[in-house]
Amino acid sequence: MEITIICVGKIKEKYLKSGIEYYMQAIKKFLPISLVEIPDEKAPENLSKSMETQIKDKEGLALLHYIKEDMYVITLEILGKELTTEGLIKALKKAKQFNKEKLCFVIGGSLGLSDHVLKRSNLSISFSQMTFPHQLMRLILTEKLAEIAPYL
Repeated sequence: MEITIICVGKIKEKYLKSGIEYYMQAIKKFLPISLVEIPDEKAPENLSKSMETQIKDKEGLALLHYIKEDMYVITLEILGKELTTEGLIKALKKAKQFNKEKLCFVIGGSLGLSDHVLKRSNLSISFSQMTFPHQLMRLILTEKLAEIAPYL
């Protein structure tokens, strides 16, 4: 199984970079993993709904560029399904039933994911009913993947 994390924006905070790199190295002991960062679109303070959609669509097209046909796509969304750790392991193993050895996790920007990306998703998950900054979600995701990598 091979994992790709595709996300919007670059991490600037050293503590987040350090933590993400630590967990990426732990995952690599069990599975190949890569991280793709696409630039986030600048958004003015008071966005109209149409401007918000335009920004999400532009970011979505950039995300879709890296999502390959043979990938099992898991989007991280506020309204996604909440799973236990065991539930996440089962969900990832289920991807193998679809002959998908390549897993792709997608984390959107501060406005979320475009409808185009959501339609491409095979599974939508949420780590909490609370909202986290998308940069912090990378750390949370890599920590969880490091924990479960030996079981995949």
